Amino acid sequence: MSSLNLHHLRLFRAVARDGTLTGAANALNISQSAVSTQIKALEAALGHDLFERRGRNLVLSEAGRIALDHAEEIFRAAENLTATLQRAETKRRALRIGALATLSRNFQISFVAPLVGRDDVEVILRSGTQDVLLRNLEAQSLDIVLTNLIPARDASSPFLVRNIADQPVSLIGTPDRLPDSLCNVRHILKTEPLVLPTPETSLRAGFDALLERLGIVPRIAAEADDMAMLRLLARADAGVAVIPPIVVQDELEAGRLVEYARLSDIRETFAAVTISRKFPNPLVSEVLSLA
Repeated sequence: MSSLNLHHLRLFRAVARDGTLTGAANALNISQSAVSTQIKALEAALGHDLFERRGRNLVLSEAGRIALDHAEEIFRAAENLTATLQRAETKRRALRIGALATLSRNFQISFVAPLVGRDDVEVILRSGTQDVLLRNLEAQSLDIVLTNLIPARDASSPFLVRNIADQPVSLIGTPDRLPDSLCNVRHILKTEPLVLPTPETSLRAGFDALLERLGIVPRIAAEADDMAMLRLLARADAGVAVIPPIVVQDELEAGRLVEYARLSDIRETFAAVTISRKFPNPLVSEVLSLA
């Protein structure tokens, strides 16, 4: 089987299509004896006769019909591979980005904005859990993972982590909930119902530490692990949301929500995670340089 190659299969397909050694040899511009020798070598490698002689013609045996089906599939795959690599070099390039399912959509849009609309680039966005995204990154089915949960780094870790944004965190709610005179951090945290990220998030850890320093027991109205849900809860006036302003950027600009106070001790860090590759996607360095 080690002697099986595309050259053998190409000669075999030519004979199968023409039905004679002479016709196949003429079509391929080689000698009839060379065609005959290579067909015999292929039959020896496969362990089956591929043709039956009927008069002056060669017709496929049962094994030959099976071999031809597989040969056609192999040639289609080879043609598709060539076409794909040629497209990759001369036309559109793809950048496959995985984003933590709970990550701010506004942040994701701002990250890919420099590439959106370019004729030579296709951006593919997928969301999921941190574990699934990092496994896909290692399997090279993703080029970048966007997250606010920074993966642990040690000597055995394959991940390259780059902090690409450091966003402030604020107390945000509807315009009519609080007058300006009461918009200070301590008053809000002591008196208002709060809409918070769930305890396992990095943002919540920093907020709980702030509450402990201030000696405040919060009145929690709702918790969510998804920034989009925190945004909806804030818009529905479920309480004062602890959230990065970028998440509710559109609502702040439209006046549907207001920023009561900024939590100066808390920041939300966004990172792009990649891995070292022998043949890196050039779009990775391009988008990271613009982040």
